[in-house]
Amino acid sequence: MTNPLYNFATTEHSASGDIFTSLGINGQMLLFQAVAFLILVFVLSKWVFPVLMKAVDDRQEAIEASAKAAEAAEKKAADAEEQLHELMKEARAEAKDIVATAKEEANAMIASSEEKAKSRAEKIVQDAHEQLEKDIIAARKALHNDTIDLVALATEKIVGKSISESIDKKIIAEAVKEQA
Repeated sequence: MTNPLYNFATTEHSASGDIFTSLGINGQMLLFQAVAFLILVFVLSKWVFPVLMKAVDDRQEAIEASAKAAEAAEKKAADAEEQLHELMKEARAEAKDIVATAKEEANAMIASSEEKAKSRAEKIVQDAHEQLEKDIIAARKALHNDTIDLVALATEKIVGKSISESIDKKIIAEAVKEQA
């Protein structure tokens, strides 16, 4: 192909010529190129541009769907975080209740144990008092019997002979009653 500037510079310009010729433009070639351009535009718009536009539209839809999914995910994350905070508050409240209940139960168990220990101690003291009373009664009986025997022995030594046992016991019992 020839250089248009070269053609313009080397071509004779006539004063009566048209403007296209003076500029070095070939009219037939211009018409041929215009028809070729229109055919190219028609072919591109008929088969190429729809495919490209469909790909662009599909890509745009995918981007919009991704944006909507991102918004939905962000909203779900915010909701999940809110639910997490609520669950944490509930868990803390339940933990406080459990600790309070445990303390109350521990205090109740301690009080119950103290009450049982006090009751057991009182029972032991009461049993000890009863045993002591029994021992005192047994000691008094033993002392009473020993006193009677000693009095009988002393009387026998003083009198020199033994009185019958039934009379002896009767006299001694009366003497002991008078002393008590």
